[in-house]
Amino acid sequence: MKRLPLGIQNFKEIAQGDYVYVDKTEHIFNLINGAKCYFLSRPRRFGKSLLLDTIGEAFSGDRELFKGLWIYGSSYDFPKHPVIRLDMSRVANETPQMLKESIMSYLKTYYTAEGFELDDNIAADAFVKLILLLSQKYEQRVVVLIDEYDKPILDHITDAKAANENRKVLSGFYGILKSMDPYLRFTFITGVSKFTKTSIFSDLNNLTDITMSKKYVGICGVAIEDLNRYFGSHIEHLSTEEDFLQYESLHDEILAWYDGYTWDGKTRVINPFSLLSFLDQERFSAFWYSSGTPSFLLELIKSNPEPYVNLRNARITEDMLDSVNIERIAIEPLLFQTGYLTVKGIEHALGDLLYVLEMPNREVRRAFNLHILAALAGSDDVRTGQMRMDVNAALRTGDMQKMLEILRRFFASIPYQLHVDLEAYYHSLFYSFMTVLGFDMDVEISVSTGRVDAIIELDDKVYVMEFKHESCPPDASDEAKRKLREKALGEAMEQIADRGYSKKYIGGGKAVYEAAFAFIGRGDIEMECRVL
Repeated sequence: MKRLPLGIQNFKEIAQGDYVYVDKTEHIFNLINGAKCYFLSRPRRFGKSLLLDTIGEAFSGDRELFKGLWIYGSSYDFPKHPVIRLDMSRVANETPQMLKESIMSYLKTYYTAEGFELDDNIAADAFVKLILLLSQKYEQRVVVLIDEYDKPILDHITDAKAANENRKVLSGFYGILKSMDPYLRFTFITGVSKFTKTSIFSDLNNLTDITMSKKYVGICGVAIEDLNRYFGSHIEHLSTEEDFLQYESLHDEILAWYDGYTWDGKTRVINPFSLLSFLDQERFSAFWYSSGTPSFLLELIKSNPEPYVNLRNARITEDMLDSVNIERIAIEPLLFQTGYLTVKGIEHALGDLLYVLEMPNREVRRAFNLHILAALAGSDDVRTGQMRMDVNAALRTGDMQKMLEILRRFFASIPYQLHVDLEAYYHSLFYSFMTVLGFDMDVEISVSTGRVDAIIELDDKVYVMEFKHESCPPDASDEAKRKLREKALGEAMEQIADRGYSKKYIGGGKAVYEAAFAFIGRGDIEMECRVL
């Protein structure tokens, strides 16, 4: 078996070290022979750095390095060009001044390596001069590859002033690329987010954005059809291990955990970092998520939890999907660009494209919901195995009163200022709560007479659940609260019965539980249940 290139972003090391390499060189050939200046947004640890390094090597003139890959047998003649590779995750950015100095220090390494004298003290000027000097020295146009262009902004995303100051520095630095076009053979810029509305690339209007291009949806990640081609021997080896004999199809389980990313709603790719980590450690876990907890996303959601309520099947336009505005951050495009949402489908409405978003796979659903619930509750109680066992025991035995007590404790733990007085709020948090605890729950299931809020199906039981919410003033009397609970419960049970939500499960050999939940406050929850 070939070795697994976990954590290796150097193409030459992979090519010469008998590592698995998922061949992306046909994409690279098309890029090189297409436009001159590209931009690509993809989530972190998704293969952007390796892609840039491979492109850099394709311009190194070493054809034999690519032997056995698609591009080796193509018409590409591997001309040699000088390459400037800038990884912006390596620059210090605590202040704008530190960012400027760190970029200058970075450029100085190129000046020193090439024997040039650095006599500028402005980063943009030094960048211009470096391109000119390299072009003159090698009598070839220069290739510029910029990785993680937005890291100095994302590091301060919850501080609009600091993020904007760093944006201005970067805008001036990147802006010189347009004027240097006669000296550039190829430019490729990658990052996580797309700050188009902040004018970071306002001067670089020749930039071709391939983020949502159908032609390049598979440029990063592992396509499903490539899973067995490149990793089949590793999967076959694991399938013989005792720990994995429980899975009817290890292949399908891998897809359930790590597949699901798509930029066109059709072509799905597997998270490469999680796949490699799984094959290396021989266990299922949230590897990608754990490699970088999105603290800034959690803080954004805590400061305004209402958008999180409506994340499932969120629909946004292409314009919204394409950008993030530092001053007015919308959570949906940011979650999409950072990899916590993906394109489920594309719809057409009044001449516009609407992107339907959802969480891509089991890894993201469980890990992200876990951290959201922990952040909203201000506690790590949702992490405990005890809660999982309590909920499991309540559902297995049909003890819905116990289930009600657990829910009351959980919702009561959420600080008042983070509470959203909407029915969808309770739907979303209940769904997240159950997902975190490891329960597969179908939500908003369409039937001929309407939509069921939630279905939980076990080996011998089916729970048909309906949620109702009534706004209740904080100073309401006990009698007023009682009437609101009764009203909500009555409406929920009536809806279950009148619309026949349970009909498809009756007679199937399983006990059917119809459960109505009434929410009128954080911990003020009531439940009514009947068994059919």
